[in-house]
Amino acid sequence: MPEADLYLHSAVAQMAKAKRFDAIVALSRKIFRRYAGLVYVCPTGVVVRAIAPLVHHKLSDPAVVVLDVGARFAISLLSGHEGGANALALRVANILGAEPVVTTTTEAAKNLIVGVGCRRGAASEQIVAAVHEALRKVSATPEQVRLLASADIKAKETGLIKAAARLGLSLRFITSDEIRATPRKFQRSKFVKSKVNLPAVAEPAALLAGRRTQLILPKTILHGVTVAIARENCL
Repeated sequence: MPEADLYLHSAVAQMAKAKRFDAIVALSRKIFRRYAGLVYVCPTGVVVRAIAPLVHHKLSDPAVVVLDVGARFAISLLSGHEGGANALALRVANILGAEPVVTTTTEAAKNLIVGVGCRRGAASEQIVAAVHEALRKVSATPEQVRLLASADIKAKETGLIKAAARLGLSLRFITSDEIRATPRKFQRSKFVKSKVNLPAVAEPAALLAGRRTQLILPKTILHGVTVAIARENCL
């Protein structure tokens, strides 16, 4: 399968390497089985009508994500868990600074978000150990965690990415602008401010990565890694 292709409606200005189409329904029939994942930038209802006749089974259908034209929400629409749409929605959200929308029951049952702040080059083993110890402090298990979260300045930290994979958790990056602008209360750090021009990382990341969140473990340094834990649906 090709890594990625860009399709633009014929009414949109041309872009290099973009393929053109005239109607989403016709395009969907053509490409639905061609890709492992599809990201539509249009209203959700349009996508539902376009793919409805093509849907077969959650184990064989492609992952489908819908992004609104304002890039505010990345919605996992089809093949969320088994097909990878949940992960794709989060990936799109991280790239664009959008809000990932995941509605599968397995994810809804998890209500903890672990915020992580780490030095550049931190090893995945340090981060994994820190997350496990932090969870023990609040008598929780990795199975209760929905997301790891950090600031977008950590998006290329290999150790953090590997740690999320080892823990089997999705990793969400909160934009620096959102952290700076949030009215949420959290401990601020002059050290972090001097290093990365942010008031903090672990606590705001944990709070902002979910909805109706409340800290149950304030920022704690474990194994050289700063960790904070928030629980969703508390407010």
